[in-house]
Amino acid sequence: MTDNTANTPGGGPAAPGPVLIRTEGRAAYLTLNRPKALNALSHPMVLRIMEALTAWADDPAVELVVIEGAGERGLCAGGDIRAIHEDARTGGTASADFWRDEYRLNALIARYPKPYVALMDGIVMGGGVGVSAHGSVRIVTERSRVAMPETGIGFVPDVGGTYLLALAPGELGTHLALTGAPVGAADALLCGLADHFVPAAALPALARELAVDPVHTVLERYVAEPPAGGLAADREWIDPCYAADSAEEILARLLASGVPAAKAAADTLRAKSPTAVKVTLAALRRARRLGPLERVLEQEYRVSCAALASPDLVEGIRAQVIDKDRTPHWSPATLEDVTPADVDRYFAPLGADELRLAAAAPSQEVVW
Repeated sequence: MTDNTANTPGGGPAAPGPVLIRTEGRAAYLTLNRPKALNALSHPMVLRIMEALTAWADDPAVELVVIEGAGERGLCAGGDIRAIHEDARTGGTASADFWRDEYRLNALIARYPKPYVALMDGIVMGGGVGVSAHGSVRIVTERSRVAMPETGIGFVPDVGGTYLLALAPGELGTHLALTGAPVGAADALLCGLADHFVPAAALPALARELAVDPVHTVLERYVAEPPAGGLAADREWIDPCYAADSAEEILARLLASGVPAAKAAADTLRAKSPTAVKVTLAALRRARRLGPLERVLEQEYRVSCAALASPDLVEGIRAQVIDKDRTPHWSPATLEDVTPADVDRYFAPLGADELRLAAAAPSQEVVW
């Protein structure tokens, strides 16, 4: 649904842009419209989505919202990594400003007073998880690949990712956060990142029918059983290995388990930024104790701002996205060289620059 005659929330015509907005019947539709960039989010896109959602929240003609991605490759691959690289390299503040509004959007989606239907087809990573997995109706397909791959670029899962992964059964969330491993439909459902499986070919019809019928009625027509996943069986080694108190011990347990998949996870872990791995583990453990999403987003904002000043973020994006040599030189280079003080720095208060969401968080229940 990439209708270039999209309407604004007020009903007027809108020129084609990176977010297409239209209403039809009882539904409002948001289409992320940067298919060549895998619908990566920019700051103006975040602000446009917030504007539309805010208007629709009080519009009696809009009974639900649908978010989808243009093209065939995915809903959204995350934020604009190249822009973040330039900002981090030059000591700018544009990324911190972007994250402040992005995390506010994540909180808005989580508390949205109407059904928010996310079509999580194809690639859904990083910021794409943030605009979908906090919704009240999250639909995956056989093409879905859901991930928080931040440790591979010297960053830490954000957009509420540490909140979502901390709630996953056992230590599945720890495994996904530290390794950045993508999951398909069944495993996304198991981990609580999605609610329903619908075959990809049925999504256009489902989206059209949401303009006419209630969400639960439409879901009954299309929800099916997903192809089998693998994480449920892998919990035999994931849970005991990742329950360790330190990243070093997690790595040691993975290597000692004798399970080929655990050895592969260890190899993956060793390729990630050691600092990012340790900070991610600490963020997950803290998220379990923080309570509501808003408090976790506040913590993630501290962590993200600290990462912006770290050498690993610049180096990780250089190696993976800019030069694509896939050989980052992390600093420090090993888990053992990352000190507790190095980790604690990421959680230091920001003073007047704190992101303050928890005090304004309402308690809402979506009824549909």
